[in-house]
Amino acid sequence: MAGNWRINSFNGALLAGYFIPAWTIAALSIIVSPIQGFYQRPNVSLALFVSDHLQLSGLAIVRVAWLLALGRLTVVAFLAVFLVLVTRAAVRRSGATDEPLAIALALGSAMSFAGVLMASQAGEVAALRLHAAELMMLLGTAIVMLVERPAVPPPINVAPAPPGLQQPGLQQPNLQQAS
Repeated sequence: MAGNWRINSFNGALLAGYFIPAWTIAALSIIVSPIQGFYQRPNVSLALFVSDHLQLSGLAIVRVAWLLALGRLTVVAFLAVFLVLVTRAAVRRSGATDEPLAIALALGSAMSFAGVLMASQAGEVAALRLHAAELMMLLGTAIVMLVERPAVPPPINVAPAPPGLQQPGLQQPNLQQAS
């Protein structure tokens, strides 16, 4: 089992080991208490940017917080699908786990990049470091996916036909009977 892990499968599993609990906790804190969860460290860059630059009402800020929680839970769901698929050796070897991982990487990278931009505008150094670290982890996995060669299916071992048995479609025309 240890010999059939692709590099991006292993890297994606490690990435999911960080993002699933971290982003689930951040999303659940927003779901339980939207305003208090929105102003915690993983989400504070968006909260400060929305409250400073967009000047939204309290209800609109709650809606933005719920939208952030929905985005985080979407990334977590795609990473969970990836983990379920990567547990099967045949699926892992064929490279069929690349699609849910790629969707999670694209959505997560976009959210982390937006968090970096908003944290730099708001002046939150701790949130900037957190989002930058998450963005580098996501981009590193994306680069590994791009660089790694596609999975090669295992060769099919077919025994040759014994001499004397003719295989359909491979018969040579008998030229002596044609004359």
